[in-house]
Amino acid sequence: MIAPYEIYDLLQDYAGGSQALEELILGQVWTYCDAGAIGLAMSPDASTRTLQWSGELKGQRVSALTGWLREFDVWKSVVGMAVVNAGINARASAPEGIDLTSEGFSNNLAVFEHFRSELTGKHVVVIGRYPGLHEWAQKNQIDMAVLERQPGPQDYPDSACEYLLPDADWVFITASSLTNKTFPRLAQLARGSTTVLMGPTTPWLPELYHFGIDYLAGVVMDDSAQIRTTLAEGGGVRLFEGGLHYRIVAVSHAACSDWSRALIAQTAREKESLSKGMELWYAHGNKARFPHYIQLEAVNRRLSRLDTCFKKLWDSSKPEH
Repeated sequence: MIAPYEIYDLLQDYAGGSQALEELILGQVWTYCDAGAIGLAMSPDASTRTLQWSGELKGQRVSALTGWLREFDVWKSVVGMAVVNAGINARASAPEGIDLTSEGFSNNLAVFEHFRSELTGKHVVVIGRYPGLHEWAQKNQIDMAVLERQPGPQDYPDSACEYLLPDADWVFITASSLTNKTFPRLAQLARGSTTVLMGPTTPWLPELYHFGIDYLAGVVMDDSAQIRTTLAEGGGVRLFEGGLHYRIVAVSHAACSDWSRALIAQTAREKESLSKGMELWYAHGNKARFPHYIQLEAVNRRLSRLDTCFKKLWDSSKPEH
């Protein structure tokens, strides 16, 4: 059984840090955060004129805003997710994988096209509507059911997940399920399926292996300036027309072990550098708290999470006696 807040604890610990939020844009379709790196999240399918914090977020520490991801207020949750992704991206580049870029093909649907041969003859469930997906599935004769919070004529309501996911061969879960808090249950229901977590909201996090995710289909930023302009002008799928592209990363046991090992080494070096800096700070007679103490705390939490992740992988690889 997945503990509902476990994934949110992980995301906060991975993303927390002392860096300041430089810019936040709540676009019509996508939310953009610049905090030393770019982080994206799908904006709420709603509108409001009464946000109490508008104009007050710039300059705040990332660690003060990652907790917003735990909120059930849709606006705060989306801001928190974008900040989390920016925090994660600031510390490590996307892992190696298969980059999906095809001339003359809708890159919005590139993930489905990549897995097309494996989906043939299988029962496929997709959480979240993707423009053009129904037509693509019909053209390629894919048995596909789409679940959507606000279903269209060809969609199932999201409540159908309890009935459809346990019998699915493949499940594609939109990463916006992290912001609307449905991810823990969806991941649990999809345990018996080959599962893909996808979309620009997807965090590059090796621990998703422990939640039953088989593939991450996140994005790689090609042109941050173009991304910013496109989403600020209300762009949706146009984000994939040059600003970014999908990358498929297999979340297998071996791949996650290698990924975790590399992140542990990188984080250990960061901790060593900060620890030496703190020693020098106090050796010079400073009485005030080390200026990068919050960052050091965040690094320690992240290293602890990585060690736990690697230990789980190691334990699961040992033969039972």
